[in-house]
Amino acid sequence: MDSDHDGSSADGKHGAHGIAGLSFPYQVVAALALSLIGLLACAHVAMVFLHVSPSNTVTKQHGKTIDDWVYPEFEQNWKLFAPNPLQQNVAIHVRADVVGADGRRTTRWMSLTHEDAKAIRGNLFPSHVHQNELRRGWDFYVNSHDSENRPNGLRGDLSERYIRRIAMLRLSERDYGGTIDRIQLRSATTSVAPPPWSTEKISTKPVYRVLPWWTVTPDDLPADGATHDVEDNQ
Repeated sequence: MDSDHDGSSADGKHGAHGIAGLSFPYQVVAALALSLIGLLACAHVAMVFLHVSPSNTVTKQHGKTIDDWVYPEFEQNWKLFAPNPLQQNVAIHVRADVVGADGRRTTRWMSLTHEDAKAIRGNLFPSHVHQNELRRGWDFYVNSHDSENRPNGLRGDLSERYIRRIAMLRLSERDYGGTIDRIQLRSATTSVAPPPWSTEKISTKPVYRVLPWWTVTPDDLPADGATHDVEDNQ
């Protein structure tokens, strides 16, 4: 009786497959070809990554080489990070006109952003309010107004009322010994300084965007009916 057939060749050895089935010279050629393809793939991924990433030291020094590789076959019309990673610190300030027994006076600018940062620093579980409310509210206002603080759509009035309520909510926690009649907000934008090894020159002087004075209305006050008397931050 014949023995069971196990798919082996007549000499009892299994046939080799893939590169191992090639003769040694062809194995060398195949290995070199695969290595070259791998290197080209890595180089291509690196070039495309640098092309779509925000401007950095490498792209500034080798921008032409990167563009020559990418254009026109691999052109992209989007950025890896959209929008670009934040390269500026934006602080929101507020001041108020207070009417009291001694007349009207204007408070010093108070940094609402600094107050939020104090509440977050060292807190293992910082609140969503301290992390995002003011920042998102300011972004909402800026994106719905032009550079002259004129609303550019239907959301302009909503964003204005929102940022006013945020400011009054923070101010109502203090007591200035009078009644807030008007408030004014501004942003102080400071560029992040480049690292020591970079040759890039960036001014770190703050740039201010000052909003007009707003007269406080009942709609601007906290919903719990808290008084809008605030404490002097001086």
